[in-house]
Amino acid sequence: MVSQEQRRKQLAREKLARQQQRREAARRRARMRNAVLAGALAVVVAGGAVSYAAGAFDGDGTKDDASAQPSSTPPKDPCEKAAPGKVKPLSFKKEPALSIDKSADYTMSLKTTCGDIDLDLDAAKAPHTVNSFDFLVKKGYLDHTRCHRLTTGGIYVLQCGDPKGTGEGGPGYSIPDENLKDKRLKGNVYPAGTVAMANQYNAQKKKGRDTGGSQFFLVYQDSQLPPDYTPFGTISESGMKVLKKIAAAGENSGQGDGAPNATVVIDKATVTKS
Repeated sequence: MVSQEQRRKQLAREKLARQQQRREAARRRARMRNAVLAGALAVVVAGGAVSYAAGAFDGDGTKDDASAQPSSTPPKDPCEKAAPGKVKPLSFKKEPALSIDKSADYTMSLKTTCGDIDLDLDAAKAPHTVNSFDFLVKKGYLDHTRCHRLTTGGIYVLQCGDPKGTGEGGPGYSIPDENLKDKRLKGNVYPAGTVAMANQYNAQKKKGRDTGGSQFFLVYQDSQLPPDYTPFGTISESGMKVLKKIAAAGENSGQGDGAPNATVVIDKATVTKS
């Protein structure tokens, strides 16, 4: 007959074995995910709209069961309540005609629930991109939209610009890639303070150029990425402080890639020529 002590030890061994099996399964999933995602900031097109679908991460991404699961007690939301209003369901058949002054200075101000994020836009090097945002912002396209994605490992970006808030929204047209040879991108690094476009380019198949839409990402820490995503501006010092606050609250997947725990809503966006 098995004693109670022997039974207790047997149950403990079985529990430990199950934990090890779960950890190993998590490691295998992480290795497979990173093998697929390595080397590119992947984006897909759904229904003609550009969607930022997955990011590449340095390292093997291995985590044990505890760290791989979202916290049962989410961190306090550092942001305020969104302003009254709804997202406008806008869609356009073609890229707007180029009407900006490429020799002028433009700024885009994002008044968010977490604080103001001001961007200096590079109209000379990325005229189509800046022109598109000038057009969309004047239509109220970004107002009341939610920044839907935060990455916190390997690449460090907050992604915005999707009126659906799901990663599947877009303006109905695409714009060309621009400024991909910018000297700031040396060493395949998008430096902290860069604002750039998401797109559907697949580096392995070398397909999907010129597919930017309205989704863009704000880099809050140097991020290892190939120069495939149009850099079209820089983030102000005060804007970087807001991004760091958002990043500090983490994301809700527990995997370093998911919706931000902070409720980041763009209450109002404006583009100003100076």
